[in-house]
Amino acid sequence: MDPNITKALSDKLYDKRKSGALELEALIRDCLVAQDHAKIQKIVLQLCHEYAYAVHQPHARNGGLIGLAAASIALGPEVARYLEEIVPPVLACFSDQDARVRYYACESMYNIAKVAKGEILVYFNHVFDALCKVLAADSELSVKNGAELLDRLVKDIVAESAASYVSILHTPHEGEATEGAASGHALADFPTAFSLERFLPLLEERINVLNPFTRTFLVSWITLLDSIPDLELVTHLPRFLRGLFKFLSDPNQDVKTATHRILERFLNEIKSIAGVKRGVPDSRKSGGDDGAKRSNSSLRSAPEDESDASSLFPGTPADEQDDESAVTGSADVDEDDKSTRVEDDWIPGQDVHVDHPKILEVLVSFLGEPRDEKEAQKEIQLTALRWIDSFFQICPEDIMPFVPRLLTHVLPMMSHDIDQVRIAANKVNTSLMDYIASLSEENYRLDNPLDAVGQGPSPLAALGRDLTGVERRDSNLSGRLLRTAIKDPNTDQRPADQKNSRTPTPAEERASTPRPLPELDYQGAVNALTLQFLNEHEATRVAAIAWLIMLHRMAPGKILSVEDGTFPALLKTLSDPSEAVVTRDLLLLSQISKNSDDSYFTSFMVNLLKLFCTDRRLLETRGNLIIRQLCVTLSAERIYRTLADCLEKDEDVEFASIMVQNLNNNLITAPELADLRKRLRNIDSRDGQSFFVTLFKSWCHNAVATFSLCLLAQAYEQAYNLLQIFADLEMTVNTLIQIDKLVQLLESPVFTYLRMQLLEPEKYPHLYKCLYGLLMLLPQSSAFAALKNRLNSVSAIGYLHIAPRTYVPNSNLNHLRQKSSDVGSSSNAQGAAVSSFERSNRLKAREEGGVKWSELLDKFKTTQERARRAQRQSNHGEEFATSPVQEREKIPPEVLQKSGNIRGGPGPVAARAVPPQVTPGHKARASLTNFGRFGGVAGRKKK
Repeated sequence: MDPNITKALSDKLYDKRKSGALELEALIRDCLVAQDHAKIQKIVLQLCHEYAYAVHQPHARNGGLIGLAAASIALGPEVARYLEEIVPPVLACFSDQDARVRYYACESMYNIAKVAKGEILVYFNHVFDALCKVLAADSELSVKNGAELLDRLVKDIVAESAASYVSILHTPHEGEATEGAASGHALADFPTAFSLERFLPLLEERINVLNPFTRTFLVSWITLLDSIPDLELVTHLPRFLRGLFKFLSDPNQDVKTATHRILERFLNEIKSIAGVKRGVPDSRKSGGDDGAKRSNSSLRSAPEDESDASSLFPGTPADEQDDESAVTGSADVDEDDKSTRVEDDWIPGQDVHVDHPKILEVLVSFLGEPRDEKEAQKEIQLTALRWIDSFFQICPEDIMPFVPRLLTHVLPMMSHDIDQVRIAANKVNTSLMDYIASLSEENYRLDNPLDAVGQGPSPLAALGRDLTGVERRDSNLSGRLLRTAIKDPNTDQRPADQKNSRTPTPAEERASTPRPLPELDYQGAVNALTLQFLNEHEATRVAAIAWLIMLHRMAPGKILSVEDGTFPALLKTLSDPSEAVVTRDLLLLSQISKNSDDSYFTSFMVNLLKLFCTDRRLLETRGNLIIRQLCVTLSAERIYRTLADCLEKDEDVEFASIMVQNLNNNLITAPELADLRKRLRNIDSRDGQSFFVTLFKSWCHNAVATFSLCLLAQAYEQAYNLLQIFADLEMTVNTLIQIDKLVQLLESPVFTYLRMQLLEPEKYPHLYKCLYGLLMLLPQSSAFAALKNRLNSVSAIGYLHIAPRTYVPNSNLNHLRQKSSDVGSSSNAQGAAVSSFERSNRLKAREEGGVKWSELLDKFKTTQERARRAQRQSNHGEEFATSPVQEREKIPPEVLQKSGNIRGGPGPVAARAVPPQVTPGHKARASLTNFGRFGGVAGRKKK
């Protein structure tokens, strides 16, 4: 450079540096005209090393920057070969301590880029990195304004040239390179100046920044690059999606708004690509159908055309008309075929590959992040849930490997504190359940195509809606989407050279092998769901069990066997405080038992009894619910047989008595066991006798339950024999309470048949003895009065039967009363005379070897004696803790309190049953209070 130029560029005044730059521009233009590239190279190197890199001379650096810009302007299109020397020193000045140097660096780079245009894309990464740092860290407003101007210019260049521009440095001849770059023919032979593969590592590094200005800058560039169709940035979305999602937790609202916008754009683009890929085979198939229709319609319309033509042109020969019509028709068909082939060649988006599994991996990872900052994570989790729900319409088959992880994270979010997150989680759970259910439906349709025709909605999906208890939306997954996945398995896998091949015929499509449906990791899903039993929220536990029910119905042989660790967890869940959870848990256990062998069922019953034995509160609060629900879903007779066999061998007589009392209470009162009660009334059959004997042996643990069982089975003579044994037993408070309860049940609709049988004393003589025996056992309470009133209402009928049928004068009335009294007292002789009908019907099995009634009585005596000894042994430690006086004061009030006033009001003879020890003002409670809680316990304090 001339000395005057070097002096002017180093001056501290801007005007002198500018004049020096103008002289330098003229000098370089002259050298360029003279083709003196060596001198130009020396000038550029001098500007770089002596001026732009002069760190301690700010004026010289400013002069070097303006000089490099002037040189670039002078070089024009030839600047490309010198950019390697020009760009680095200018970018180095972006980090100078002096704000003016940084501003002039932005100005210089702006002028260089404006001249270089597409050639600046070779150094795009360096320019982008420098702008990222300046816009984020620079506090000087003028520098930021300059950087924003440069950023806009570079964006314009990228939007215009990034997809197709090839640098002239990469072409062998300048002229050919320029023409190729202008015409776009060099894309196949030379790499473009801008490379997305080179840029993405820088974007992955910068995407983790926290500065809001840098984040806004990055979002703007991602938006721009995504708007360029040929770049297909969505293909590389998994590489920076994680960092982009983190922008949603930024406290700056502008950053969140911009991020939401770009994420929504990406999601819509993914949906469009998926729709195009699904629509390509459909459009080709419909195009083939339309072509066939056109050919058929043209054949059908040919005669009509001939008649019309002959009427319009009568002088035209028929042969010429045929030739003209044939030519015209062939031309139309050729045009249609040509247009169809052009349309089928390529559709924008059909060759774009989106890595759905990697995107799902990113989305699922955000669901599992800790919720320490709920507000900060809300936007991220909410957006991730919305994306996942959309993917059920885009690529449901790719979600299958993530099902266990989705269940682990989505189910707890169904109980989220934030309503929006909770609603979104419910929606994802709904979509996932619908899709899994539709897979089972599709498998069934493939195996049974004729049976599946005309079927309605999926029963599994309906089951999931009922069990989960959340509102579900309609889903078309089992329809259009899965049909597309099955019928068009090779949409994306065909080679490029086969994409323009002909459309297969319908016969070929039917012969093609369908793509196998994705496999679900059942064990992983079950493990994830089992862990949700420990969740503190009811909605999550209900959803987990609903999932297990549906999965077990889909694959009963793959999951939930008695050997795995799920069975104890399901049993433990019966103690859940939520009734909805317990009900669904019972449904699942019943479902498992139906699909398992007898050993599983027996194990289930044994473990259920163990659970009741260890958790007495569960037995008190949920025992009836559990038994009734199981009887609804399983065979009630099988349940009662199995439980009776287990209780008969149980050594804990106290628990056995409580359990028999609960089972008997349900047997009498539960509407679900009405068929079982009908079966017990008919013990003439072999099965009925076997069932009765099984229950009787177990029911012996509880005397009143055994008596009521005989009443249900109409074995009144056996019941009367039991009452005779009752006289030798200790009448504990619990026994009186149960008798009191039984008397009330005798007035219920369940025993309507028994009350009607009181009208036929000749058929059922022992029924009177049973009821009068109960009357003798009861203290004079409201239950005593109720039973006495019932018997008094039919006493005349019973008297007429018992009395002799001979005429007796009035004078012998006393003798008649005495004789009738003798007849009533001699039970053996009179019973043999009047109970022949009952014995011939009810006890005829004794002669035939069906029911061995005497052995059952012996069994009852033995069991009751064993229970009495066990109670005495358990009471050894308590009999010294209470004095005899306290015992005498304690028992009568309890008897009155529990057995009196059954119906809630004072009975007609209740006052006579009050012993003198009752404290004045003591109010008796209803005898039904806490029924089933005292079996074998209340009698402990008896002397």
